[in-house]
Amino acid sequence: MSNPETLALIPARGGSKGIPRKNIRSFAGYPLIAWSIAAARQADCVTRVIVSTDDAEIADVARECGAETPFLRPAELAQDSTTDLPVFEHALKFLEEFEDYRPQVVVQLRPTSPIRPHGLVDQAVKILLEHDDADCVRGIVPAGQNPHKMWRFAGEGKPMKPLLEAPGIAEPYNAPRQILPPVYWQTGHIDAIRLSTIADKHSLTGDVIYPLVIDPRYTVDIDNLSDWAKYEALVYSGLDIVSPGSARRPMPKHIKLIISDFDGVITDNRVWTDQYGNETVVASRSDSMRIRQLRELGIETMILSSEPNPVVAARAKKMGVEAIHNVGISNKGGAMREVLERKNVRGEEVVYIGNDWNDLPCFEIAGWAVAVADAYPEVIRAADHVLSTPGGHGALRELCELVLKNLVGHA
Repeated sequence: MSNPETLALIPARGGSKGIPRKNIRSFAGYPLIAWSIAAARQADCVTRVIVSTDDAEIADVARECGAETPFLRPAELAQDSTTDLPVFEHALKFLEEFEDYRPQVVVQLRPTSPIRPHGLVDQAVKILLEHDDADCVRGIVPAGQNPHKMWRFAGEGKPMKPLLEAPGIAEPYNAPRQILPPVYWQTGHIDAIRLSTIADKHSLTGDVIYPLVIDPRYTVDIDNLSDWAKYEALVYSGLDIVSPGSARRPMPKHIKLIISDFDGVITDNRVWTDQYGNETVVASRSDSMRIRQLRELGIETMILSSEPNPVVAARAKKMGVEAIHNVGISNKGGAMREVLERKNVRGEEVVYIGNDWNDLPCFEIAGWAVAVADAYPEVIRAADHVLSTPGGHGALRELCELVLKNLVGHA
């Protein structure tokens, strides 16, 4: 069967307890579920993408991201204790009864493992089809801990027993890790399953499970908010991943100019106004700490702002950088091009940092587009990198540190 009907089924219930509404919460600029939908839609082998959910809002978001939601899952199949099998059986039964649709291969893509390398889905299905005895292909990574060094615990005051034995090794729990049998951990990235495994064996794996070994750098399973922040940073690390949007570019090896927006980057985007109309803003002293060091390495820093207030020029003077402000709010891109022409700098040699929609034309010109942590969603989606620091709290300092680190790495 060279081109089997392959259904990608993405389970996404609405009642998440650990991270409320996690399936539609923004992850690196897109709803979490969008990453799994993108992995399915960008696979050559997948012929249909369906999200199984009990939640109407999740269904709406899933359709916006390009998936089908031909049904809403019954509430009894969306409980904390619900396993995957009845969810898949329900979906396949519905599709057969109401659409006379029967795929030959079913791919499971769990939303909580959103970071996947290109080609992962196609590779899993290829392995399944190449082995007639295969019931399922499951993604695995090398295990971080070897279970041969784990113990069964019977309680305080009682002896322990080793969890596993290793043939030919008398005491594996005392043995060097290098001589122990290699072990692997299953991930939530991908399962490719024959329909017969689900329909006839009533299992999502069956008895014969083939491996798809995944680079451990992609090991992601989001359970809590600390995981969320950590893995968002992985998205911006330059790792080659399937993304719902345009591919993010790495930092240029050769940088001549860093251009920063003012409001929302140098400041926290707030303003204090007295009874006479005088405005005051808040900025971080730390932003200027690395500018001289960058200048000594041949990298200039400047401010480009649509803000007419003279506070821009005053702060720039204090920081020791050039400032161009009071440019038309819709013409920052044109002003940036004039700067590059005057300085004889190419766009690919420029890093631009911004936070709002009027920075997007500058993102298109720059070789690397950077957003502050609290930038607007459309800016985060367009950025090549998103900082961990919000505007006005040392965001430019963080960017300077990244550039300096990159220079050392390429020295």
